[in-house]
Amino acid sequence: MIRPVRRLGVIGVGLIGGSFARALREQGLVREVVGCGRSRPNLAEAKRLGVVDRFTLDPAEAVQGADLVFLATPVRAMPKIIQAIRRSLAPGTIITDAGSTKSALLKALEPRLPASVQFVPGHPIAGREKSGVRASSAGLFQEQWVILTPTRKTSAAALNRVRRLWEACGARVERMPPAEHDRVFGAVSHLPHLVAYALVDTIMRWKSPRPLLGYSAGGFKDFTRIAASSPEMWRDICLENRQAILQAMDRYGKVFVRLRRMVESGDECGLEKLFDEAREVTQQLSQAQELRAARKGRR
Repeated sequence: MIRPVRRLGVIGVGLIGGSFARALREQGLVREVVGCGRSRPNLAEAKRLGVVDRFTLDPAEAVQGADLVFLATPVRAMPKIIQAIRRSLAPGTIITDAGSTKSALLKALEPRLPASVQFVPGHPIAGREKSGVRASSAGLFQEQWVILTPTRKTSAAALNRVRRLWEACGARVERMPPAEHDRVFGAVSHLPHLVAYALVDTIMRWKSPRPLLGYSAGGFKDFTRIAASSPEMWRDICLENRQAILQAMDRYGKVFVRLRRMVESGDECGLEKLFDEAREVTQQLSQAQELRAARKGRR
């Protein structure tokens, strides 16, 4: 049996923070949720929707008496938040986060954390292009990965507690070293977002882009959907996971150069081979996603 969270402090009550609170509420695993953020209207909406019981604009007030604190802000805001709340954290409090980068973040956060609290770094691999508490959902994490990246200072008890809470939200939890996390998601998450942003920028810098956009169909819309994500969040991800992203961009650049040469030389066999291999991989991914969706529907 999972012990309920007596008081949850959520700093950043948006898509991820709001969904985490909703999911725990739905499972009966939280008694009180205190929300905190920069936007009073968003926080008021969170209270109206029943996502939080009360809210404050003061992070230190939000964590008072909390046994679990969830940081769901842009990663570069987290060190200042830890500095602001460190004196208000009760001994034994567990802090976890939803940051998309880990190595640089841990170096910034751990020296600021009191020795009496536990930090369980995490990254839920779930999201939508929409933001704000209205976009949140109790089912957002169903059959989605959550990566936990504990450090040598993370106790087994704290790690297990956070793992079980995420599993109760319907997530599939994996443990991963911070550096490996950054390398993996620099390739499969961060690079695709940058490619989408670059494609939109390319079209917008075209001579007379409006007619081009007027004729864009499903392919352009589907490919660039993620470019509607939070600019602030993706700015921070690029700066925090710079080396892994640069390595991924270099690899992608080499493939794109090779593809350009195939197009330029009229290499029929090379083009078809590359496209066929890519299609096979995407079909496998699609089948896996359909299986997860079916499992989610049965819950």
